[in-house]
Formats: sequence, C-alpha cells, structure tokens
Amino acid sequence: MSNALSAGDLVPGEPALDEPPRASSWLRYAALKAGGAVVSLIMVVLLGFFAFRILPGDPVRSLAEGRRVSAEQMELLREQLGFNDPLLTQFLRYLADLAQGRLGYSYTYSEPVLNLILDRLGPTLLLTGTAALISVVLGLWLGQRAAWRRGSLFDKTQTGLALVFWSVPTFWLGLILLLVFGGGLHWFPTGGLVTAGTTATGFPLLWDIARHMVLPVVTMVAVVYAQYLMVMRASLLEEMTSDYLQTARAKGLREDLVRRRHAVPNALLPTVTLIFLTLGGLVGGAVTVETVFSWPGLGLLTFQALSAPDFPLLQGTFVVFSSIVIVMNFLADLLYRFLDPRLRAA
Repeated sequence: MSNALSAGDLVPGEPALDEPPRASSWLRYAALKAGGAVVSLIMVVLLGFFAFRILPGDPVRSLAEGRRVSAEQMELLREQLGFNDPLLTQFLRYLADLAQGRLGYSYTYSEPVLNLILDRLGPTLLLTGTAALISVVLGLWLGQRAAWRRGSLFDKTQTGLALVFWSVPTFWLGLILLLVFGGGLHWFPTGGLVTAGTTATGFPLLWDIARHMVLPVVTMVAVVYAQYLMVMRASLLEEMTSDYLQTARAKGLREDLVRRRHAVPNALLPTVTLIFLTLGGLVGGAVTVETVFSWPGLGLLTFQALSAPDFPLLQGTFVVFSSIVIVMNFLADLLYRFLDPRLRAA
C-alpha cells in the first residue's frame, strides 16, 4: 500500500501540499507590487531634482526681472538660494527636506511649497473628481449600449464620436469651447473658480462655482469618457460570444436582464482597472485644462512654476502628481488581482 497522501487525506481546513496558502500568496503579490511602486517613487525623486536643472532660464535672474539689481546683489541672492553649492550638496539637501516632509521654499511666492500645494489641491480635486465621475458613468453606459447594439446607427455614432474626442488635443478642445461658449455666446465664465470680487455665499456661491466648472469639466470629460466607452465596448463584445449568455437566454431571461446581470458585470473587469489607472493621469493632466481656463489648482500652479522657473515648486508638484499616479497604479494592480479569479488562483 502506498504511503503517499492524496488531497482527500488531508486534514480539513489545511492547504494542499502543492498549493501555497492564499493569504501568503496575496501578501507576496502585494509586497512585489509595493516594491515596484517604491522603486518608481525613488526614480521620481531623482528625476524631479535633476530634470529641472537642465531647463533653460536662470531662476535668480527671473526673480530680479524688472528690478534694478546689481551684480553683487545677484550673487548674494544666488548664494542665499544655494545655487552656488555643488550639485551633490543641493541634492542631499533636497533629500533631507523630503525625509522631513518638506518640499522646499518657493522662490516666486516666498512660501513653503507644501502650503501652496495644499491650498491648490482642493480646486484640482473638485475639478478632476467631477470630471472622473461623469466620465465613468457616461463611458460605461454608452459603451455597453453600443456593444449590445453592435453595427447599429447608435453604435457607429457613439464609436465615431469617441474616437474623435479621444484623438483631439485637450488644450485645443478647451480653447474652442472657451472661444465659442465663453467669449462668443457668453453662456459661461471664461476662467477662474468664482467671479472676481464676488461676495456671494451659500447657494449663490455654489451656483457661481458650478457655472465656472462647466467648460473645464466638459473638456476633460470629452477626452476621458471616450477611453471608458471603447474599452467597455470591446470587453462586452468579447463576453457576448460566451456560452453562459446562451445558457441565460435558454432559461428564459429577457435580453435586458442577460445584459445587466451576466454580460456587463464580467465585462467590467478591464474597465474598472482602467478607471484607477486613468484617475492618477487625470489629476496630472489637469495642467493643460487649468491653464486654459485659469483654474486655480495644482495644474495652473505647475505652469506658473515652469514659467519662472521655480525649482522647488516644480519639484514639489512633480513629486505630488507622480505619487498620485504611482499609488493609483498600485491600487489598480491589487484590484485587478482581487476581481480576476484567474489571478487569485495563480
């Protein structure tokens, strides 16, 4: 008689000898992805310091622009800002500040970079959060409708519009909307978060903010929703050839129930992960939209820092934007493994 144990001889509740425990497998996967995120963050820190040092322009000369400053005063200012120190010394100072949660001191605004970022973070999250929510709902709804009616006029129209918006440069679309609906028809404000000099409070203030949000939100939605629509459509088309849908129909379920209860949930997997992947990029991509519409967020702050150039402010916004993208990618990896049973079993 063989002494080998079969899977059925194992004590109930104990993992099979040839299968690692699910918890340890999940932890190893999460640790691997976290390690990759940490490496990416280290590269961001390195790139955030050295890349901006090769930008054209002299930040000290930019600070003195329009003022009568002698060469001795320029040299003193350069010394105070640390530009005369060796590059390695500047880099070590930069790392020490990051380790203590400091992002430096802005040359242009004469304020800590962290304070400037925190002040502008709210408007950016308001803008990108609203655009992301509308894009997800609109893209998923239109995508599954277009796939279910493949080849129809609705499908062709929605797919065509999505491809057009997906390929249109964001700044160009923003300028067109600004010129037509802001400057030409005067339907919406042309820039800012609120009307200059307003003293409104309560609902009138919220209404004023909402009107200022329309054009920048529409600009971001038009580009982003198209991605969700195309991915959702492609995923659902793949699911429509599956045998389980035929089984559901054979049980007498209506087509609407087959689509909503069976096809769409399975087609959502790649789309959900895409949502997390694009959320980080949506925040980073706010630079163009906020600049076009003078929206007082992190995007406009970054553009102003580039114009100076303001090295500490550029480094701070770059690290923040990149960190958001890295975190969202990490969450997308974890979510994908959680949702996909094939990865959970791997």
